[in-house]
Amino acid sequence: MAVLADLIYTGGWIFTAHSNAPERMAVAVTDGVITAVVPESETTALTGPTTQVIDLKGGLLVPGFQDAHIHPVFGGVELLQCDLSGSENAEEAVARIAAYAQANPDVEWILGGGWSMDHFPGGNPTRGLIDAVVSDRPVLVASRDHHSTWANTKAFELAGITAATPDPADGRVEREADGTPAGALQEGASALFDAVRPEVNAEQGYQGLLRTQSELFALGITGWQDAAVGTAFGMPDSMPIYERAINDGTLLAHVVGAQWWDRSAGIEQVHEKIERRDAVAARFPGKELDFSTVKIMVDGVAENQTAAMNAPYRDSHGHDTDNSGLSFIDPELLKQYVTALDAAGFQVHFHALGDRAVREALDAVEAARAANGPSDNRHHLAHLQVVAAAETARFAPLDAVANIQSLWAVHEAQMDELTLPFLPDDSEEHHYPFGELRSHGARLAAGSDWPVSSANPIDAIHIAVNRAKPGSTNEPLGPPTQKLDLATSLTAYTAGTAFVNHRDHDTGAIVPGYVANLVVLEPNPFELDPSEIYTACVTSTWVRGTQVYARSN
Repeated sequence: MAVLADLIYTGGWIFTAHSNAPERMAVAVTDGVITAVVPESETTALTGPTTQVIDLKGGLLVPGFQDAHIHPVFGGVELLQCDLSGSENAEEAVARIAAYAQANPDVEWILGGGWSMDHFPGGNPTRGLIDAVVSDRPVLVASRDHHSTWANTKAFELAGITAATPDPADGRVEREADGTPAGALQEGASALFDAVRPEVNAEQGYQGLLRTQSELFALGITGWQDAAVGTAFGMPDSMPIYERAINDGTLLAHVVGAQWWDRSAGIEQVHEKIERRDAVAARFPGKELDFSTVKIMVDGVAENQTAAMNAPYRDSHGHDTDNSGLSFIDPELLKQYVTALDAAGFQVHFHALGDRAVREALDAVEAARAANGPSDNRHHLAHLQVVAAAETARFAPLDAVANIQSLWAVHEAQMDELTLPFLPDDSEEHHYPFGELRSHGARLAAGSDWPVSSANPIDAIHIAVNRAKPGSTNEPLGPPTQKLDLATSLTAYTAGTAFVNHRDHDTGAIVPGYVANLVVLEPNPFELDPSEIYTACVTSTWVRGTQVYARSN
């Protein structure tokens, strides 16, 4: 006898993530679990007096999106601070700082982020721009990619950063002609403020997490991998924040936390990571929380020339410099760390943006496999901006997942003014080589790196297919072979990330027995011209069969 459903989704199309095309089917849900995927004509036997029928109105039902690389806690906190992410130019960024200062006269330090490097000459804003509107209080705001920091004179004075302050090994202070800090700091140089800037407290972090969860549900995201759990980016340790949300019953999404690897420390961290992982597993068995991943930053970013490259960066005249970026961890030590983590059952989540960083990360995975044998740890490399052709074929044999952030794979000012002119002539051919990775059999997962860029999966999928921003007149980035088809892109954002999160046994697909984390899209993007994919919208989001978002009409 058929089990009567609590919910039946019908009247539209279903993308199961286990096929390459949508099907005209109905989906039944009981007790938060998918119980049937059947032709619409067979729903009568599943319908009872209390069954709620959801009319898809010709739209598309997809598994809940999962973000494979995101920063929910500090992104949410920044939404509550001085938010510069919507600024269209330098003048607007400065005006937002001024407005925030005026609206918050009792805030001792003005903190926040979201400014764009391409709004400033050379990508580096100056302290004088902030001084003109706020000079009596310190201001410290991160760039949208969080690899650069912008400060005013007061902040430099309080931190004691002067012309005599040396650059740290993992960063750089931009300077005026006499060596005085100019206003921008790159990578690890932002830590020079750590002794004086106020820490974000746990309550702010908790409220930031809840704000983020609400924002992500509206985008159809029902699970994620937090790419920096621990004390990082000036934030409090996010592990107890997640634990509080579980205890309070407010964390509805399922979360994998990547414990932050301190690149200034060493292999002794492995034991601490094990203890933290096991403690969470013991306190929250079977809950939607897992900390069995470790995040390692291999390099920086290309726009400030800290991404680790095989070839040197060029200067503004096209001549080679003596800078080829930063490897934050010695490659031989990286092999040791990854081998130890792999042996302890950890997944390693690499930030690897430049082609040298990608090679070093894959070499570390290869060393771990040689020492420990194959595993199901599902190591993954995020960002992959520049990947040498020789490396794209290494992912599949090493069982390394390509964790893509496709929103970045476009021609825009940050790419065309701050990145491509300083790289070898053929580098665009190897930028974000999603199609090449796929053709070599690499498994793809997808994420946003929010708040570095928008968390909207639909926009990211649009760009993966088109290699251009919605409505843009720019040429697609790179050759057509780097484009992905719609089904592959959708799968990366659903089943692909579920695989990375070790949740492919019960999420990421529309299959009987899987958790009913579901999203309704209208119109059906498979019925749209590829240039119009971005017009599809999330109309409702469901977590374990409960509606957590509905678009207002």
